[in-house]
Amino acid sequence: MIKFLDLKKINEPYEIAFQEKLKVVLANGWYILGNEVREFETNFAQYCGANYCIGVGNGLDALTLIFKAYIQLGKLQKGDEVIVPANTYIASILAILQADLVPVLIEPKLETYNIDPSLIQNAITTKTKAILAVHLYGQLAEMDLINEIASQNNLIVVEDAAQSQGATSNQKSAIKNLQTSAAYSFYPGKNLGALGDGGAVVTNDAELAKTIQSLRNYGSEIKYQNDFIGVNSRLDELQAAFLNLKLPNLDSDNEKRRIIAKRYLSEIKNDKIILPFWDFSSNHVFHLFVIRTQNRADLQNYLAANNIETMIHYPIPPHQQKAFGSESLGWNNLSFPITEKTHNEVLSLPISPVLTNDEVSFVIEALNKY
Repeated sequence: MIKFLDLKKINEPYEIAFQEKLKVVLANGWYILGNEVREFETNFAQYCGANYCIGVGNGLDALTLIFKAYIQLGKLQKGDEVIVPANTYIASILAILQADLVPVLIEPKLETYNIDPSLIQNAITTKTKAILAVHLYGQLAEMDLINEIASQNNLIVVEDAAQSQGATSNQKSAIKNLQTSAAYSFYPGKNLGALGDGGAVVTNDAELAKTIQSLRNYGSEIKYQNDFIGVNSRLDELQAAFLNLKLPNLDSDNEKRRIIAKRYLSEIKNDKIILPFWDFSSNHVFHLFVIRTQNRADLQNYLAANNIETMIHYPIPPHQQKAFGSESLGWNNLSFPITEKTHNEVLSLPISPVLTNDEVSFVIEALNKY
């Protein structure tokens, strides 16, 4: 069986180093916001080309805390509208709602699955105060255009970079040329994955960074003195230690993913399968390699019969989720044809740094025979 993602195999090379790090953390006897977290925050900020990194509990918290910090700083107010792609993982929208802001859904481009900048301007109202750009599947959104629209309309830009660790571009992106803030996830399956939950906010804004540092820790900078109504969302000391060990290999792991993606794109030849768009730049780290097909169930069953594991990211679009039905947002009757088409047709193929050439060849051969 070719696994969709073999986390055991991905983490095996670090096993001895993980065990040694565990001994160090145990010996230090400091388990919350200690040296390991501070070291990772320094290392990841430097890796992203940013001034500040704040480790938090997970990627959803990272996004939510950004919005809550902007509210605390008076740059957003509860009830403000935030433009967000309709085609995204639900966490992007949950973060907006958990900060008491109002999500406004925008269709993606079918080619890239990312938000269509040409549709943003018409969605802006007097209540619109921010844009949440999502770098879906590991491919950067069109940040030059998004930032230009934001600048013209005095909007804050926040980036959901949960799936795009290490993606780079000449565009004014959070990854290397941060303008506002970006949220990352270190969920185990991410390109830089912990052995549990974890997340981070990266920013060049000193005031925003200081506010998030406080909000993540009960709204406190000094113990037992609470300046804000905060939360408990702190990157775990042990997870930070593990991430510090894996971070130096992130670029090489991403390059292995790109090599596999190039093979898929050049060698899969089947008119029943629509391959993803990529300009072969470093703006895509292929957290996922997502194809489309009109008869997804049949293809997925066929691949399973050939011992190839696949996943669907994501089967139900956010606006059709029960959570956003008539009793809450009333979204279930909304129509987003491109988003719905995407969610009905996408299928994610195996792609990871530990996938062998033979396994890639086997997947390609099976798809070409379909």
